[in-house]
Amino acid sequence: MKQTYHAVIFDLDGVLADTVEYHYLATKRVADELDIPFDRALNQKMQGMSRASLIEALVKNSEYSFTAKQKEKLGNRKNEYYQQLIGRITREDILPGMANFLEQLKQNDIKLAIASASSNAKTVLSHLEISQFFEHIVDIRDVQKMKPDPEIFLKAADALRVPYENCIAIEDSEAGIKAIKQTPMFSIGVGTHAAVKAADWHVNDTSEITYEKLTRNIFLYPVIN
Repeated sequence: MKQTYHAVIFDLDGVLADTVEYHYLATKRVADELDIPFDRALNQKMQGMSRASLIEALVKNSEYSFTAKQKEKLGNRKNEYYQQLIGRITREDILPGMANFLEQLKQNDIKLAIASASSNAKTVLSHLEISQFFEHIVDIRDVQKMKPDPEIFLKAADALRVPYENCIAIEDSEAGIKAIKQTPMFSIGVGTHAAVKAADWHVNDTSEITYEKLTRNIFLYPVIN
């Protein structure tokens, strides 16, 4: 018998929004200022991390040591660079197929939430003009343990009042997939990186994720409260 699902929990960067490049450019700028090696492969490993965790991982590659205050300032600087970049985001930056996917999920009364490590999630969703689809956006300030810990996904499900085993979660990062795999949720991994292929369903591109494909393979039912 197929499992039934009542909610879909989305990561943001690389799943709904074409913002991964902006994170890379902002972090790269900080790394260059500090003369720290940083490339796209390292950026992929850092996806899904909180700002503090990202800076911690970044400065490990420096020959200098940094105080907690200095790390906080570096994180704020990276965020300032990122905010400058996302100011140009429009609805055109929604990843392929996702606008239609959101429409169909809502038409079928599937609950939706955002579980993103980004403190700018609400801003990005507003620029993309898709805020109205989501019943809950996890406040990163309320999360004690970041991905690959599953806490953020569990909080999203709790807020939607949907049992974990009745949730689908979509991620494009190694940390995110590891987090989902520690829960009873059905995982969808997006991208060509080896780490995301560990998901229950792997796609190379968001355009491969459709409501029709989901309902063909698993049951999606609205929650009856």
